[in-house]
Amino acid sequence: MTSSSVQQAKQALGRRLREIRKDADLTARELARLADWHESKCSRLENGRTPPSDADIRTYTTLCAAQDQTADLIATARGIEGAYVQWQRMERAGLRHVQQSVAPLFERTRRFRVYQSWVVPGLLQSEAYTRAVLGTVAQLRNTPADIDEAVAVRMDRQRILYSGDHRFAMLVEEWVLRTVIGDKDTMAGALGHLICVATLPSVSLGIIPLGAQRGAGWPVESFTMYDDSQVNVELVSAHLTVTQPGEIAEYAKAFAELSALAVYGTRARSLITAAIDSIG
Repeated sequence: MTSSSVQQAKQALGRRLREIRKDADLTARELARLADWHESKCSRLENGRTPPSDADIRTYTTLCAAQDQTADLIATARGIEGAYVQWQRMERAGLRHVQQSVAPLFERTRRFRVYQSWVVPGLLQSEAYTRAVLGTVAQLRNTPADIDEAVAVRMDRQRILYSGDHRFAMLVEEWVLRTVIGDKDTMAGALGHLICVATLPSVSLGIIPLGAQRGAGWPVESFTMYDDSQVNVELVSAHLTVTQPGEIAEYAKAFAELSALAVYGTRARSLITAAIDSIG
């Protein structure tokens, strides 16, 4: 679910509330009066400008004699709210909590498709590189200083590369390899580690070369596909969770188009080696 489709989902929920009110033969002003709300609140809710709370939905359905729809509407509203979460809110309890929260998702997923236009994918990061990445995140977003704990959780998660029947298709833009995270030693070590993990039977690593001719396969936001059930998307300010089948299909198409631009095997390793050489 993109930020625009989050707004579309809010508007769709608002339309459902409006239909319930109209079926009850109430005007927005009458409903606001009965609910003891400001007269503009119904309009804000029904146009998707203000997300309804659980209490708001219960009031709507009670006053409109539509209590049979309460649970479904609340679940819909919570799903929209959970789809778009600001990093600041997500990381309020610390980076370790964020790292731990995805463990069940990783365990139940069999096919991972990862596209990274920012950094080396987390499952393929060296410990020093992870520490540099999370340290930067903590500094930029002013999160609790639990870097050591968060790094330990992420490193432990990499066990999934070596166990079970998981499969990992990883796509990385070449400029990621040439962007120094931490210091030069950290970056060189991270790229050396990347060469090693790319040889694992469970991992397919594709590098999209600088200068690749882009028809389809435009650079986009970094995202991870978990089977065909969920996509997590990294934005500058927020984390998106996509679960709508139509939108998941769009990400699957984008991944296929990006995959067609990538090089693999010996050619991918040569790009990584060239990036190491460029560090000096």
